Amino acid sequence: MSDLRKIIIDGKEIEVDPAMTLIQACEQAGIEIPRFCYHERLSIAGNCRMCLVEVVGGPPKPAASCAMQVRDLRPGPEGQPPVVKTNSPMVKKAREGVMEFLLINHPLDCPICDQGGECDLQDQAMAYGVDFSRYREPKRATEDLNLGPLVETHMTRCISCTRCVRFTTEVAGITQMGQTGRGEDAEITSYLNQTLDSNMQGNIIDLCPVGALTSKPYAFTARPWELTKTETIDVMDALGSNIRVDTKGREVMRILPRNHDGVNEEWISDKTRFVWDGLRRQRLDRPYIRENGKLRPASWGEALSAAAKAMKGKKVAGLVGDLAPVEAVFALKQLIEGQGGSVECRTDGAKLPAGNRSGYVGTATVEDIDNAEMIQLIGTNPRVEAPVLNARIRKAWLKGATVGLVGEAVDLTYDYVHVGTDRAALADLAKKKIGEAKDKNTVVIIGQGALTGEDGAAVLAEAMQLAENSNSKFMVLHTAASRVGAMDVGAVNEDGILGALDGAEVVYNLGADEIEIAAGPFVIYQGSHGDRGAHRADVILPGAAYTEEQGLFVNTEGRPQLALRAGFAPGEAKENWAILRALSGELDATLPYDSLAALRRALIAEVPHLGRIDEVAENAWQPVKGGKLAKGDFAGAVKDFYLTNPIARASTLMAELSANAQARANGALAAE
Repeated sequence: MSDLRKIIIDGKEIEVDPAMTLIQACEQAGIEIPRFCYHERLSIAGNCRMCLVEVVGGPPKPAASCAMQVRDLRPGPEGQPPVVKTNSPMVKKAREGVMEFLLINHPLDCPICDQGGECDLQDQAMAYGVDFSRYREPKRATEDLNLGPLVETHMTRCISCTRCVRFTTEVAGITQMGQTGRGEDAEITSYLNQTLDSNMQGNIIDLCPVGALTSKPYAFTARPWELTKTETIDVMDALGSNIRVDTKGREVMRILPRNHDGVNEEWISDKTRFVWDGLRRQRLDRPYIRENGKLRPASWGEALSAAAKAMKGKKVAGLVGDLAPVEAVFALKQLIEGQGGSVECRTDGAKLPAGNRSGYVGTATVEDIDNAEMIQLIGTNPRVEAPVLNARIRKAWLKGATVGLVGEAVDLTYDYVHVGTDRAALADLAKKKIGEAKDKNTVVIIGQGALTGEDGAAVLAEAMQLAENSNSKFMVLHTAASRVGAMDVGAVNEDGILGALDGAEVVYNLGADEIEIAAGPFVIYQGSHGDRGAHRADVILPGAAYTEEQGLFVNTEGRPQLALRAGFAPGEAKENWAILRALSGELDATLPYDSLAALRRALIAEVPHLGRIDEVAENAWQPVKGGKLAKGDFAGAVKDFYLTNPIARASTLMAELSANAQARANGALAAE
C-alpha cells in the first residue's frame, strides 16, 4: 500500500491512489463536489468549472477538481500532506460566479420542463444560485435539433457540458454529434442535421444534466414525484441489465437504467428503455377457448378445465418462450413431466449441451471483457444481440484490445480483424492459437447464430477447442432472457425441439412466439400478448409480463437476478407460476407449493446456485464432443433488433424505429 498518497480534504486526512482526480478523492472522503460536465465513465472535458476547489499552497485561484490528479499536488513546506478545501470562501464565490454565468442564457422553463424535479442545474442553483441577475441583455436562443423519434431536444436550455457528444463518440461509437462555434455562438449540433443512428442513444437523456435532451415518448406525461419506482431486471436481451421501472397507477411510464458494474454499468439499450408502450397494447387480459375455428372469451374455470381435458391421457410437449421467469419454467417442467411429456427451451434449435454449464454459459464473466487483450467473436453480432455488451467490447478495444470476428461482416462500432464468414475459417482458427502466447488475456464469445445450424454441436466443440488452445475464457452470448435459467432447471429434450414435438398431441406453449407450430396438435398458449403463439392456440391462458410479477432470470454469464413486480397484470391475467399451479389441480396432479416462496424453496433445493442472487457461479470446464462441421456461412441470430419479442412487436415506437432502420439500410446514397 506504499504507493498511496496522503491528502487532507477539509481537515480530514485520507490515503488515495495518486492517479485519482481530486473529484474522486473527495468522493472517497465522503464529500460531494457539484459537477455538470464530469462523468466517471466518460473522458474528462473540464469545461463547466462547477467542480472548483481550493488547493492550499497552489496558485491563488480555484482549480478544477475533475482535471487535476492527486499526484499533481505539492506537499507543504515541511513535507506535510497537500491540503484541499472544498468549502472555503474562495470556492463558494467561484461556484456562485460559475452558476451565475450558466443561468445568464438559461430559459425559465422549469414549470414546463420534463427534467423538473430531477435536474442537476436546479439542485446546484439551490446551493449556489443568487436570487437576482446582473444581466440585462436579451437571452440567447438556438434552434432545436431533430435527433429522431427517441430524444426530444430543447437546445436553448443546453449548458454545453458536452456529455452527449462524449457518450455518442466514445461509448456508442457514432460520430453524429459535436459542437460548433465559439463563445455565444457555440452550440451542440448533429452533423448535417442527421438523426442518431445507434441503439444506445437513449442514454444521453440520463446523461444530460439539464432539460436540453429529454425522452420524446415520455414527454409531458408525468412528474418524477408522482411515480412509484421499482428496481428490477430487463428481459429484452440476455444480458439482464439492471433497470428501474417507474409506474403511475397501473401504467408503466418509463424505464431507466440502474448502475451495476458487473452487468450493464449504467447503460441500457433503446429497446429496454422505450419498449414500455408495448406493455399496454395487444394484451391478453382474459382466457379464450377456440370453438368452430374462432376464439371466444371464457372464464378461468372453463379455460383451465378445457386445457386439463385436452391434456389428460395424451402425449404432451411443453415449449418455453424467451421471456419466462425460472419459476414458471420449473413449474411447467414438473407439470408436463408429471404427465409423461417433455419440455424444451431451445426453441430456436440451438445445440446447447444439457447439463454442461461450461457449454451453454461458458467460463467468462461480462467484467472479464474489460481487461481482455484479445476478444474473438464467433457467429455473433453483439451490436444487435446485446448492445450494452457491445459497448463493453468497444471499451476494451479503446484500451488496446484486438477483436477478431468469424461471421458476417457488420458495423460493430469498432475495428476488428475479419477472420472469415464460414465454418472453415473457424476450423482453421481452432487449429491455431489466437494471440501470440497462452498468457494473453483472451475471451472467446460465441453467438446463437453459430449454434442454431444442424452442426451446432460441432461448431460449439470447435469454439471450445479454440478457447482451450489459447487458454481463453469462454462465453456463450444468448439472445433469450429465459434460456440460461431454463437450461439450469433442465427444461430440455434429448433430441431438441423436434424431439419434443415429435408425435405430440398437445403442445403447452409458455410464451414461445418465435416459432410456428404445425397444424395437428392441440395448443394451449400461456402468455401476455396476442402474438403468433396466441393466433395458433386452442386455449389461451393470459399471463403476466415481466414488469407484473416477481421472477428469477439468469443472464448470459450465468448470474441469477431477481426481477420485482412494478405493477399488476391487466384484466384477469394471472402470474405465470400461479396459472400452472391452478392447472395442476385440474389435472389431479397438484404441484406441491401454494406460494411463490414455497416454489422458490423447491427450485433452490434442486438447483442450489439459483439461490445465490447476483453471484456468478464458477463452471467446471467440460469440452463437448462435436460431429463434422458442415459448409456455409454463419448467419446472425437477430434479424430485426427492434422486433425480437411479443412486447416489442406490440410497441408502436419499436415499429417506427424498425421502419426507420430499414429505410436507412436501403436508402441509396446520392453520388454528388
